Amino acid sequence: MKTTAPVSRSGRFTSGPAAEVAAFSQSISFDRRLWRQDIRGSLVHARMLRNAGFLTASELGSIQKALKSIAADIESGLLAWKPELEDVHMNIESELTRRAPAGAKLHTARSRNDQVALDMRLWVRDEIDALQEDLRRLQQSIVDWCARQPEVILPGYTHLQRGQPVYAAHHLLAYVEMLERDRGRFRDARFRANECPLGSGALAGTTLPIDRAFVARELGFVDDRGNARLTANSMDAVSDRDFVVEFCAAAALLAVHLSRLAEDLILWASSEFHFIRINDAYTTGSSLMPQKKNPDVAELARGKSGRVIGNLVSLLTVLKGLPMTYNRDLQEDKESLFDSADTVRSTTSLMAGMLRNTCFIPESCRRAASDPQLLATDLADALVRKNVPFRQAHHLVGDLVALAEKKGVPLNRLALDQLQSVSPHFDAATLDLFDLDRSMTRKELPGAPGPREVRQRVARWQRKLSGPPQ
Repeated sequence: MKTTAPVSRSGRFTSGPAAEVAAFSQSISFDRRLWRQDIRGSLVHARMLRNAGFLTASELGSIQKALKSIAADIESGLLAWKPELEDVHMNIESELTRRAPAGAKLHTARSRNDQVALDMRLWVRDEIDALQEDLRRLQQSIVDWCARQPEVILPGYTHLQRGQPVYAAHHLLAYVEMLERDRGRFRDARFRANECPLGSGALAGTTLPIDRAFVARELGFVDDRGNARLTANSMDAVSDRDFVVEFCAAAALLAVHLSRLAEDLILWASSEFHFIRINDAYTTGSSLMPQKKNPDVAELARGKSGRVIGNLVSLLTVLKGLPMTYNRDLQEDKESLFDSADTVRSTTSLMAGMLRNTCFIPESCRRAASDPQLLATDLADALVRKNVPFRQAHHLVGDLVALAEKKGVPLNRLALDQLQSVSPHFDAATLDLFDLDRSMTRKELPGAPGPREVRQRVARWQRKLSGPPQ
């Protein structure tokens, strides 16, 4: 026998949905985390209805009191969410009308379509504000590490092969720059999310004389001058999830950046590199091999990037075939959004904690950076100063490297006559170019890893991150 859900329907429906339909279509199991935004929007909507003459002062007071008591009960875990009521909106509205009969008027000039659009925009906005602080703290942890160990030099790599020596701080500051771009993308996403859709109704607005601008201003949907920012098309307003896509896209790129940082840390922590030491609190052991110390936090950060990228693809796939305006498919936006936000926020915070408890092993880094082949480009530059075309200089130094390999000696151990057998442009001064510290001082162009330039960049970031949030 076909069963139905315990909730009854009114209007054109004579019975509730089948139980399996109700279970399949409910969203309260995940959209209840929108409750703060839903109640915040309802409180302002109620005040607007009072101003427009649709509520009496007494009715407004009872609605406000009931909504605040519901919020308190949710906060303390006392409210029992009912799956048969489908979503966060109907759960709160049902409880509201039970506590305050005037709550039945609250849905005046409002649809769940524009209500959820409002809640989602408020949630994304709140999440971006919190994530900005998370990113700021991660940047600060990186800059602090740079300041703790400013003299460490290690090899810079291309193709995972040693290339040229750089200060470790210069390497780390690359991630600070990446994270700053991430913060900028989230700021941009916030700007476009910051338009108020309430008043758009189901798809065609309302015939009632409501004040959309009042609601927008009260909920902070304003520009730099305090002017209300309203969605301009009711059909677009209820179906638009661009702001969710933008958040998930920015989150996916952030996750990629965190993954790349994690990969560097994993390599540096390996016995083969032995560049860093991670505090025991951010590592794990092996169930079999007692000597192991595994960088699991970094590995999980690297792995979790996949799910954030997947959430973006999932969301785009949901949206790609939808006609105007609201379709129930849009219910599928929330789990992707929530998971992406949760994942990047927890990963960002854990990475910040781990970096505060990680240090370079200077002698290992120095040993690797002292490979004389890392200064081969310096030799080519020295020839350029003698008016040798760079392509020719590059070829001559390559011949010099091949000669050293053939002789089985380091590049800086070739004798003067061996140097000059390759080119008379090499002279006794050539051997002086193999001084690592002096080589670093020759790299003082803006953006380069010279000691003065790196110190200035660290100081600049310290000032920027200690100032007011941007």
